[in-house]
Amino acid sequence: MSNSSSDPQSFRLGEVLLSENQISERVRELGEKISSDFDEPPLVVVVLRGSAIFAADLVRQMSIDLEMDFLAVSSYENSTKSSGSVKIIKDIDTDINGRSVLIIEDIIDSGLTLNFLVNHLATRYPAEIKTCSLLLRNINPDDEPPLDYYGFKIGDEFVVGYGLDYAQSYRNLPYIAALEEC
Repeated sequence: MSNSSSDPQSFRLGEVLLSENQISERVRELGEKISSDFDEPPLVVVVLRGSAIFAADLVRQMSIDLEMDFLAVSSYENSTKSSGSVKIIKDIDTDINGRSVLIIEDIIDSGLTLNFLVNHLATRYPAEIKTCSLLLRNINPDDEPPLDYYGFKIGDEFVVGYGLDYAQSYRNLPYIAALEEC
């Protein structure tokens, strides 16, 4: 999608790619798997804003004790294409020295943001950093970032819903759909 207009009116919802039920079932599975993999209560770092809905549902499916903190980044700036640079808008407040950390992302496109966040948090000497994303775009396996858990692989469509947005619209959809130019 080449349009970089920030007007949501120039787009319409396309095909539903992942239903509410498909998402719910996979989030439950991820919660069980993550719970079995941590020996110590992790700090769950939620990457705002797109991951908020996924993270809220995911931590409710986790049977282990945990803490949460939030980090906000920007790499899209109201466009359907990444700007190629990552800016931290809000950093975490929790000391992670010696702690297990689980970063929760909404979608991995190129891996740029996730790699940036892993490197950024690693400078604070956590015991370990694990990563989880709801969606993994179908990217070259050589370019895949260090991702411990993911929900679904998707194609090249620009997607919205279940927390993912375009120009702050569509986050509240209970499913994930393609976004198409009008």
